[in-house]
Amino acid sequence: MTQGPAMPLPPPKERRRLREAASLTRAQLASRVGVTSETVRGWETGRSTPRGRKGEKYARVLDELYEEADVTTPQPDGEAHPVEAAQASQVTRTAQSTSGRGRASAPGRKRASAGTGAGTDRGRVSTKDRRRATGSDPGRGRTATTDRSRGPAHERPHSPPPDRGHTPLSGRAHHTALDRGRVPTLDRRSAPVARPTRTYLPDDATTALTPDQAFDALYAFCAPALVRQTYLLTGSRELARESVERAFQNAWQRWPEVARDRDPASWVRALAYECALSPWQRLRPRYRHPEPPPSDPVDRALMDTLLNLPPSYRRTLLLHDGVGLGLPETAAETEASTRAAVNRLMHARETVAERLPELADPETLHWRLVELASTERLRAAKPQVVRKGGERRARFWTRAAIAFTVALIGTTALTLRTAPTRYEPPVPQGETVQGVPPPVAPGPLSESERELRAKLRKQTQKGPERLLPQPR
Repeated sequence: MTQGPAMPLPPPKERRRLREAASLTRAQLASRVGVTSETVRGWETGRSTPRGRKGEKYARVLDELYEEADVTTPQPDGEAHPVEAAQASQVTRTAQSTSGRGRASAPGRKRASAGTGAGTDRGRVSTKDRRRATGSDPGRGRTATTDRSRGPAHERPHSPPPDRGHTPLSGRAHHTALDRGRVPTLDRRSAPVARPTRTYLPDDATTALTPDQAFDALYAFCAPALVRQTYLLTGSRELARESVERAFQNAWQRWPEVARDRDPASWVRALAYECALSPWQRLRPRYRHPEPPPSDPVDRALMDTLLNLPPSYRRTLLLHDGVGLGLPETAAETEASTRAAVNRLMHARETVAERLPELADPETLHWRLVELASTERLRAAKPQVVRKGGERRARFWTRAAIAFTVALIGTTALTLRTAPTRYEPPVPQGETVQGVPPPVAPGPLSESERELRAKLRKQTQKGPERLLPQPR
């Protein structure tokens, strides 16, 4: 059973507010943690839960952002935007109530007083130091740097190399799409206010999504990466797309169960892997002949090496070194013990390193898997198409089951109506008997025979002992 990070984490809404208060984009925060922007987006929206070493690192980064938000300096003009002031105060209160339970307050920590909290940018480090470093005019209330999402050279967060074998597998094209929402700067001038003008609802009070919207959001979040992962498992583009669509169709049929699951993405991923690695796929005519391999010889060698691994080893290697799951999560998803998962992972790495020595490093192997999955143009269908296809499939099999049941009942009724109620032996055909003389009818009686018959008839009446029983 997997466990969350040791440090307590704030709710998903507060994670996003802490990041925005520090003027960080998802890509910048992802580079600190060593994950992708998709993963950070899932953590901030509540679709996935930080786990393992990445979750602990994410908790430490949020703790650092909280400490940075706690030591601030008022703006030169003592003014703040109403929404930003309310957001900063809400972030600080929530972070104190969530993260302050697990640690004691530092002796030298400075806290903003209640009188200056509304006019202070609590989510950032001292704006005066930033303006001094970037050479901006304090009177204008904004820095001279035009691209605030990147920041100056000395402000850019250091991007440490990701932990070996634990970076999630995702395409490079998703970073641009997920990072389009740049966070605007908070140091702009506005009229002072006495109290926040915006109220923040708790996470459980947010507007609930309809089942269709929730399914479409889950599909848009998981399907592109799942298609690439199943392609690495099977080497077949068509089978990868079909497996992912079949997994999401089953998820839509069992949507209440999937919606209540702790990690719906893992639920769908496990089902997609099972569909892709099913041995029945080999018996289908459309998948008997392999598809054309990648054009690059290096990618083709890596794909051949992966396909030569046993399915269980291939799946374990992809989950751990490709997707970035920890060993307990990998063992749970593959339905194996942790020791068995470790043995499969070590044997798979040894096989890959034996055929491709340059991929002996797990980190290098991870990035090669990412590149191999990103080179192919794998596109998932639209969520509406998958959802409607699942509904049509369910209706077809429901009608087929009803038709089969009706046919079975009709056949049984016809059998009961026409079947005989008792056994009637068949009449054999007549045959001629050979070797037996035919019976001869008696002819007319002669005179002597008639006299003898009359005599016998008279004698029978005289002897009562002969014909009439005597009473006793």
